Amino acid sequence: MKVLVTGGAGFIGSHVCERLLARGDEPWVLDNFNDSYDPAIKRANARALVGAEIVEGDIRDPECVRAVLRAGFDAVIHLAAMAGVRPSIRDPLHYADVNVRGTLVLLDELRHDRTRFVFASSSSVYGENERVPFREDDDIHRPVSPYAATKRAGELFCRTHHHLHGTPITCLRFFTVYGPRQRPEMAIHSFVRKCLAREPIPFFGDGTTRRDYTYIDDIVDGVVRALDRCRGFRIYNLGESQTVSLSELVAAIGRATGVAPILDPQPMQLGDVLVTYADVSRARAELGYEPRTPLASGLERFVAWYREREAAGALAR
Repeated sequence: MKVLVTGGAGFIGSHVCERLLARGDEPWVLDNFNDSYDPAIKRANARALVGAEIVEGDIRDPECVRAVLRAGFDAVIHLAAMAGVRPSIRDPLHYADVNVRGTLVLLDELRHDRTRFVFASSSSVYGENERVPFREDDDIHRPVSPYAATKRAGELFCRTHHHLHGTPITCLRFFTVYGPRQRPEMAIHSFVRKCLAREPIPFFGDGTTRRDYTYIDDIVDGVVRALDRCRGFRIYNLGESQTVSLSELVAAIGRATGVAPILDPQPMQLGDVLVTYADVSRARAELGYEPRTPLASGLERFVAWYREREAAGALAR
């Protein structure tokens, strides 16, 4: 299968491309290697994707997207986006431009064919949802960050595009993905780095906020299963389907690193929610999705990767 992966040099994208290569598919990467975090990290990810075609370009550029799509693809996995809740509050216009307009450019260029389209959404779309665990058919009308709003807008435009043009589209709501090559500013990566360096860890709130941490291998498995079964229009949660409090996470990182964490208490941040918790029964029934990596095992793998990269002097700060 020939698959275009937007954002394919990023954290999730590079893992998805590795899986596609391993099973004999032909992935193409479209990435603009922006500076939302060190571009050298993404360029190193891209160099490691031996056998993939790498195209440097921006999803907001219709001519670029049109030129790439002329190569002809069986499917597009759309992972390119500005990520993160807190940065979106500082720069909502940029988030809307990339996440909404960029998605629309891709969809518009695909309106005349039947290329399968897999869209990376986020658990953030659930906002202040009070019913847990979160189900795909919940009423999600209260996003609490621009990032969440852009991802929900992306889902709605995907639904509209499918209605108008018949494109098979699957939207995947990712729940707090972590693992090797995770972005440096994300919580687990940042906490492990600070813990090993004996630096204080920013500890927001009273430690009772809970997240559904999902290991990268489980997410990639869900993405590939969704790709293979993409038909009609469907939305799926991809999570571990278990919650861990911030206090429990920090304690687990202490065990995984063998270093007692130092806490720097801080108030809750704008855009944060109290809980994320995935009901994955739909993905389990329709995709055969089954998360298999408990947090303790995932953290051990991440810490091993981090120490190996640190010893090789290959970590960006």
